[in-house]
Amino acid sequence: MNGTDTDISLPGGLPEFEPGWVWLAGAGPGDPGLLTLHALNGLRQADVIVYDALVDRSILDWARSGAETDYAGKRGGKPSPKQRDITLKLIDYAKAGKRVLRLKGGDPFVFGRGGEEALGLVEAGVPFRVIPGITAGIGGLAYAGIPATHRDCNQAVTFLTGHDQTGLTPDAVNWEGIARGSPVIVMYMAMKHLETIAGKLIAGGRSVDEPVGIVCNASLAGQQVLETTLGRCFADAAAANIEPPAVVCVGEVVRLRSGLDWLGALSGKPLVSDPLGLRADRQTADAG
Repeated sequence: MNGTDTDISLPGGLPEFEPGWVWLAGAGPGDPGLLTLHALNGLRQADVIVYDALVDRSILDWARSGAETDYAGKRGGKPSPKQRDITLKLIDYAKAGKRVLRLKGGDPFVFGRGGEEALGLVEAGVPFRVIPGITAGIGGLAYAGIPATHRDCNQAVTFLTGHDQTGLTPDAVNWEGIARGSPVIVMYMAMKHLETIAGKLIAGGRSVDEPVGIVCNASLAGQQVLETTLGRCFADAAAANIEPPAVVCVGEVVRLRSGLDWLGALSGKPLVSDPLGLRADRQTADAG
């Protein structure tokens, strides 16, 4: 696939993409508008773009004319290239003098194996640049009207993955500690083991009635948002046919969606100005 010749005027001072280099870039949660200028600069200069399954294909339209695109997507339960083979591919392209853009969904260093690929480049003596991206656990929730933090709800947030290298629920995670210590929990790749994870959090002390938000295809036209509870999230997700890729958020911040669903407001949905019901308490405190 070749890119378009869309005229893009980028600001001065952006780096030149040198032959033989690999740029590890995050493409954000899906919406092409969430690309950074550095990632766009890489697209406009790269000779070859090695991209993941979660990179929206419309983003590739920003590549320079004549750029080669190489799909290297990994999806759970489906035939996928091995991580070592992907790293070797990056090395081979770079050693051939190509300007290689490794384009990954979200942020390459947040559950994206960017660190593994970068260390492989170091071992092979290939120079690289890291271009952070907007991770789905923040940007995807924002598109659903769910803030990762809000001062009336939490002063901490935990990001975790729902499966380990074996594809199972991570045993290394201290589920009881997280359940008791983190007011907001944001989970990537958790749909397969959602019932087990919910059970572990409840056993660790979380309420079955705690709000849960599940955001599927975050920031894209087909985005789905399910508001449920920790006790019902697995059954409700199955009934709503919610499938990966999805981000799961556990915590009181999910209740803020009734006031912050800005995409819904664009379609005429009314918003609630005091979704947590705290206005009366504040007025009382101010009066005192």
